[in-house]
Amino acid sequence: MQLGIGPEGPVAGRRVAITGLGVVSCCGVGTEALWTGLNGPPPVGERRVPDFDPEGWFTPKDARQHDRFAQFSVATATMALDDAGEVNADPGRSGVVMGTGVGGLQTLEDQIIVFDHKGPRRVSPRLVPMMMSNAGAAAVSIRMGWHGPSETVTTACAAGAHSIGHAARLVASGRLDVAIGGAAEAGMTGVGMAAFANMTALSTSGNSRPFDIRRDGFVITEGAGALVLEAWEHAEARGAHIYGELAGSASTADAHHITAPIPGGSGAAACMTLAMDDAGVSADQIGHINAHGTSTPLNDRAESDAIAKVFGAASPPVTSTKGVTGHGLGACGAIEAVAVVLSIQHRLIPPTSGYEQPDPDIHLDIVAGAARPWDPSPVLSNSFGFGGHNGCLVIAPA
Repeated sequence: MQLGIGPEGPVAGRRVAITGLGVVSCCGVGTEALWTGLNGPPPVGERRVPDFDPEGWFTPKDARQHDRFAQFSVATATMALDDAGEVNADPGRSGVVMGTGVGGLQTLEDQIIVFDHKGPRRVSPRLVPMMMSNAGAAAVSIRMGWHGPSETVTTACAAGAHSIGHAARLVASGRLDVAIGGAAEAGMTGVGMAAFANMTALSTSGNSRPFDIRRDGFVITEGAGALVLEAWEHAEARGAHIYGELAGSASTADAHHITAPIPGGSGAAACMTLAMDDAGVSADQIGHINAHGTSTPLNDRAESDAIAKVFGAASPPVTSTKGVTGHGLGACGAIEAVAVVLSIQHRLIPPTSGYEQPDPDIHLDIVAGAARPWDPSPVLSNSFGFGGHNGCLVIAPA
């Protein structure tokens, strides 16, 4: 088996190593906090990032000039690069792809109030550079001094997976030697929360119960995740610690409905199949599925159907980390990619918190109750977003 070779690419066949991790989540700041949280009870109350201090990465003045989602972007990218060590990369061959779903929503809301109460002349000149969705990627590239591509993917809840997949292709194609791929979200604003509640997407019980028959919507969260993706030979030459391989990725569209997944999950099934083809692995080589698993009735059922289409009656062990972390919107795929790497590192599949009462219409091997030991093998990580966007990653042990 040659990981990293498939019909969609990589274009030049270069293997892509994962050499650095960074994350902020409702479990806390850093990978240790995330891993501890995934193996414990879910947080109580709103799932915001606790005790996040932007002055760990910004001066007080600079912090005020960046929306919270951009602060998260810089924090996670910096953590990931610190974790990777001295990458010694040419700035022109180093790049950033940081996704988001909504960008600087808090800044926009704040300035609309200023406009309404004080008039147009009092609107901050910083509004546009703070609210724009590409502010996170721009801030990271400026911070790193990297002159390669600095791009943003905005595909709702698939943005994190798409960003990491695109960053990996930039490395695999030979355009870059090092890339940071990830996503950030800080959409827990007054208007944002009200909008999701009024469209009946949020759990009325306040519980995230992926695949459980009692699931009644998702629990919104904020946060960010980032991976350092590096040409394998570049990482080996500098003696880097290699966590694993970004072996494959894929993107498809349901082309069905702006918010609902296509019944039966055919778009998601096609995406999973293409990602495995891209990685050069077969369904029976996938040892674990990190599900999108949002805890909504329609999404979980469609994803279950999609997994059944691809894997048949005996699916690999499935977990949804959203039982603990909640749904990070555009950031979820990036946070979950970090969780997958940690699962490989610790040789444990974290449980699906909140899953207690099986749905008779969902036939999956759900990891629940406690972490499950495993011998790491390629993992399929799923992300599906409003608009019918599907993104899948295959992450393999080093």
